[in-house]
Amino acid sequence: MFYTVLYVACGGAIGAACRYLTGLGVIRLLGHHPFPVAVILVNVIGSFLMGAFVVVAAHRGLTHLSPFVMTGLLGGFTTFSAFSLETVHLIERGALGQAALYVLLSVGLSVGGLFIGLMVTKGVLT
Repeated sequence: MFYTVLYVACGGAIGAACRYLTGLGVIRLLGHHPFPVAVILVNVIGSFLMGAFVVVAAHRGLTHLSPFVMTGLLGGFTTFSAFSLETVHLIERGALGQAALYVLLSVGLSVGGLFIGLMVTKGVLT
């Protein structure tokens, strides 16, 4: 149990660092933007990777890596708590249309990313 918690913590640290670096990369590419593009990008990428990992782990007998990869790495990388905060900030600024668009894009693209990750990886492995 101790080692599992340690794996989750290490994965979470790596995932959080990757999320931070992704945010910096988006700012470098697009500049500071009031619309939370980096958070959407992180959630879509993380959802895709989650879908891909589920398939790979099942096909290759790697489910023992799930605490590190799924809970730690991808849990630290994706940002649904940040998603909620950004949504509230948009609403508080009176940007209701942007808030609605942000919610729809975040949820729709993240679910879509997971689905595509599942399908692509199943196609590669079968």
